[in-house]
Formats: sequence, structure tokens, C-alpha cells
Amino acid sequence: MSLVVPSSSASTSTQHALPSTPSLRNPITLRLRKILGTTFTDPATTEALQTLSHLYNATPSYIEGPEQDVNDHDDDSWSDLDSEGTAPRDGVSDVASETAARVRKNLQRDLENKLAEGSQHFLKAFGEVDQLTEEASRSLLEQAESLRYERQEVETQKSIVLLFLDRFTLNDDEVEAITSREISLDPRFFSAMNKTERIRGDCRVLMSGEDGPTKAGMDIMATTSAYLEQGYDKTYRWLTFEFRRIGRESQLEVSSAMRGAIRRLSQRPELLSDALTFLSEARQSTLLTLFLDALTRGGPSGLPRPIELHAHDPIRYVGDMLAWVHQAIAAECEFLESLFGLNGQARMVGATRTFDGSEEAEWVKELLNSSVGKLCVPLKVRVLQTVRAQESSILSYKVANLLQYYMLTMQRTIGDESLLSQTLQEITGLSYKVFLDSIEAQGRALHRIPLELDDPSLSPPHSIIDHAQLLREIMQVYDSSLLSEGKPDPSEASTGFRRILDVMVDPAVVMCAAAAEEKARLRPRWDRAVFVLNCLGYLENVLESFSFTEDKRKEVRDNIEERVRLLEDEHYENILKDASLSDAIHTLETKDPATSLARLPATEPEALGKALGKFSLWLSTPDVISSPRLFPLSSSLLAGHVHRGALRRLVRAYSALCEEVRAESARDKYVAGSVVLGTERPFGQVALLRQICGLEEDDS
Repeated sequence: MSLVVPSSSASTSTQHALPSTPSLRNPITLRLRKILGTTFTDPATTEALQTLSHLYNATPSYIEGPEQDVNDHDDDSWSDLDSEGTAPRDGVSDVASETAARVRKNLQRDLENKLAEGSQHFLKAFGEVDQLTEEASRSLLEQAESLRYERQEVETQKSIVLLFLDRFTLNDDEVEAITSREISLDPRFFSAMNKTERIRGDCRVLMSGEDGPTKAGMDIMATTSAYLEQGYDKTYRWLTFEFRRIGRESQLEVSSAMRGAIRRLSQRPELLSDALTFLSEARQSTLLTLFLDALTRGGPSGLPRPIELHAHDPIRYVGDMLAWVHQAIAAECEFLESLFGLNGQARMVGATRTFDGSEEAEWVKELLNSSVGKLCVPLKVRVLQTVRAQESSILSYKVANLLQYYMLTMQRTIGDESLLSQTLQEITGLSYKVFLDSIEAQGRALHRIPLELDDPSLSPPHSIIDHAQLLREIMQVYDSSLLSEGKPDPSEASTGFRRILDVMVDPAVVMCAAAAEEKARLRPRWDRAVFVLNCLGYLENVLESFSFTEDKRKEVRDNIEERVRLLEDEHYENILKDASLSDAIHTLETKDPATSLARLPATEPEALGKALGKFSLWLSTPDVISSPRLFPLSSSLLAGHVHRGALRRLVRAYSALCEEVRAESARDKYVAGSVVLGTERPFGQVALLRQICGLEEDDS
């Protein structure tokens, strides 16, 4: 405790100012005046004096014991003086004076001792407090540590409970997203549905333990089941509304929400089937309306123009209808594939669309078939009406070929079991039947067209030329269809056109032969063999330009070769007659081996010599190089082949005649055989005859 020393700042303002003299400047004088002028009534001084009085208020111990040393100042040996206004006891005033003097002298030491005593007392008390505090703190820390562990355990349990609730329950936003009708199918809805499915899956795993189902698990399954049913019902109602809306639109767009709804409802096939029924019915009505509008009204503002305006042009009319249907099917198929998420399929243009057997692919196939089902009736009626109204065979074939192209295209796109594919197959079959009936009627009409008796020409008649021209146009159409399909198998191409070739070519071949026979019967000098060869050659030339006619061309070629052999036989006989060797050669070929040539009229030496003379004269004519009879043949190669074949047979016959004459001359059965043979060209030399006939190359 510190003492406050009275301040000398308070001056005695009541005192009169003394004159400034040297005595007043004395330090002692100044000190005394300062002490005398000091007042002790201020609070600080009063408090300091009270503190000192409390410090020295007890009688010192040495007063009660004279033997105690007065100078001994142990701790707690001092006492303050009696308080002001108290009379000192008798015999103590002197001691008090001495004590006051000593107090003034040892005040600082007493204060330091008092402070040390208080500090010791404080340290002792603080030690006790510290010991008590340490024990209390240790207990408090132990309790705090226990509480901390308990808090951690509670926090862990809280985290587990929160994780469990987060994993096995839906929050308010998720429940609202599933159940509220005001919230559409957005990512929040699908996320909530996915979470519900996951909760049920996890809950099944938990319930499959050894303890069996728990009440919490049963409650979770019941709650999530109710939410799922509400979600599926909401998805069904939303899809039904959307299908009715987009079913009436011509431009189809699939949103991500619609694809997600389809995937979600695929887990409820009965709901998905009901929803897709609305889509199918709406698309059927919409496509039928659009098709009828395209037929009668055209596009927006009349462009494109109505299809039925081109009904006078059967190819364009049927082609426009089929093209519209094909475009509608392509758009419908793209829409359905996008709806069911099958856009990953890569398919080349014209390639066959394959359905992989998945549930989505089956839905697409079924919906595509049902959507275009109502188009079959108006399409079939108009196409058949157009086909049956055609009088031109080539137009009928073009229409039938166009129908076949679209039939194959539809079969590759939507399958051959679809209603539209079957309808197109039926229409195509009827169109081909109409076409085949038409060309069969033309073939029968060829038999009723006679040849002009006064016409000496051996070239094909106009009826055959017109018939062959029609065949050429039909083959060009068929060939263009093959080119559009790529590189087909040659055998398949031939098989596809075989029936038409049989119907077109066979009647023409029969007509040529029958008409030639009839005209030759009435005009014996008319060369029917050359006429038939010219007609067959013309037909062969028509077929030659197309690879798929190889089989039929081979049949015609075989027929030509057979008739060439017949013509060669006739030409050989004519050459023998013209060369005057006919009787001699026929006699040689038909005589009895035992009979000598010299005894037969046609080959006896004189007759044979005359015949060989005429033969020598014939060898000098141009008929040896080319025959006038073969000039009308349209093929110079064929004419040369026939003539050279006849000359070869002539050379062989002459060689056989010479050998027989020489053999009989050697046996003395034929008189002067060498003379008969050597008189005229070729002097019995076969090599010379070959040279004259231009057959030297045959020897090599």
C-alpha cells in the first residue's frame, strides 16, 4: 500500500505578501513556509493519514514487556497510534513520541515489510486456491473431455441419421417435384424419380439381411412406392397430353423431357402402351389428313401444287404419291427413333433397316406400321385406277417398275411384314399382271398379222420391228432400275426379267417362222429361210445390248444356228445344182458299194466328163466368191459362214468323187478315169479347188 504525501501546491492565499528581503530567500525559511502553508484537509492527505493510523493503531509489544528490545521490529510488532481525539494512556506518551519518531524514520521499511507480509499472505492463499483450482480444473477437464466424446458420438450419430435420411428419404423439394401437378417434367422430377428408385434398391439390400425386414424398411418401401406410383401417373398424364399435341403437328420435335418420360414409363409397359396408343391414333389421323391435302390442296399457298393435277401423267402422278409417302415415313421413323433414343444407329442410304430385337426397336416398328396404316387405302385405290387405265405397255411397265422400286425401299425401311409394304407388294403384283396381260395380248396379236404377199423384201416386217422396239424400251427401263440399285447379281437380274423375255420374244420367233411358212407356201420362190434368219438376227441384236438377256439370247442363237445349218444344206444343194455336180455326187453317196461308177448313168465317163466341164465353167463365175441368194441376209458374217460351209462340203464331195474314180481306175473298173478328171479344172486336184474357192486357210 502506498502513501500519498501531502502536496505543497496549496498556498496560503490569505497571508499578506511579505516584502522581498534576503531572509525570505533563505531555503530553510522557504521550507518552513511551505510546511506551515500546507493544509491536510484535502482527500488525498486525509486518506494517507488514515492509512498510517490503521498501520500503527496497535500498541507495540515492547511497551508491555520492558525486557523486549525497543529496536526489535519483527513482523506485526507495530501498531498505529490512537486515533485522533483519543487520549493516550498514562506512561505511554513518551513511548508514543518515540514511536512516532521511529515511524517517521522507518516508514519506508515498515511499508515494505507490510507489503512483503501481504504478499506472503497472498501467496499462501493463492497456493491454496491454486491447489483447489487444479483439482477443480482436473475434474472439469475430465468432465469436458467426457462431454466432448459424448458430443462427438452425438454428432456422429447425427451425421449417420442425416446420411440415412438423405439416402433413404426424399426432401420436400423432391416430393413436390414428384407429386405436384404444377411442376412439369423437368430435371428435378427425373432426379427425384431416380433417387426414389435408388432408395428402393438400397432398401431391398438392407431388408435382405439375416434379421429380415425391419419396420423402417417396410415404411420406406411403402412411402417410396406411393411416390413412384404418383410419379408414373404424372408421367403418363403428361405424355398423353404431349402425344395428343404433337400428334396434330406436321413438324415433329422430341424434347429431352419426352425421351426421359418414355424411358421412365418403359418400366410400366401397360402405361406406356396406353400412352403410345394415343400417339398412334393421332399420327394416323394427321398423316391421312396431310396426304389428302397434298393430293387435293397442295402445300401452303398452293406450293407444291396438288398431286392430282398430274393425274394425266401416270408416272409423275404415281411417283409423287409414293414419294410423299416415303418422305412421311422417313420423317416418322426419325421422330420415333429420336423418341426412343435410337439415334445411334448408322445406316447407309438404301441399306436395309435392321431392328435389333430390343423393346424400343419393336415399339418403333409397331408405331411406324400403325402410323402409316391409314394411307394404304387411298394410295391403293388411286394407283390401281391409274394402272388399269393405261393402254400403253411401256407405261404400264414403267409404273409397275416404279411401284417395285418403292416396294423394295419400304421393305428395307419398315420391314416386309408392315401393312404398307404388303399393300405395295399387292399393288406391284397387280401392276405387273396388267403389264404382262398387255404384252401377252400383243404377242397374240402378232400371230394374227400376215405378211404381205406382194412384198419381195426379206427384212423383218414392221410388226416385228415395232415389237422389238417396245422390248428395247422395256429392257432400258429395267436396266435403269438395276443401275439405281447398284451392282445386282447377274443371275438375279436375269431371273427377274425372264418372264418378260419369254412373253415378248417367244411369240415373235413363232410368228416369224409361221408367217414365213405361210408366205412360202403361197410364194414358192420367196426365200423364207433368209427371212427367218433376218428376223431372228434382228431380235438377237436387240437383246445383245443388255447383260441380263444372256439366257434368252442364247436360245435365239441356238435357233439361228439350227436354221443356219438348214440354210447351209439348201445352199450346198443349190451349189451342186449350179455346178452340175448334183447328180454325180448324189449317185456317189447313194450307190451300192459293189456297183462301179462307170455303170451308173450320172457317173459314167462321158456324163461325168460333161459334168466336170460345166463345173469348170462354174468355177469361173462370181458365185464361187459369194452367192446372190445370200445377199439379202442382214448379217454379212452369217452369209459368209453359210457360203463357206457349203463350199467346204463341195470340196469334200469333189475329193470323194475323185478318190472313188481313181480307185476304180486302179482296179480297171473305170476306163480312162485320170483323163476324165484331168481334162477340166481343177484337174482332179483338191488343193487347187480349195485355192479357187478361197479355202486355203482351212488347210493351215
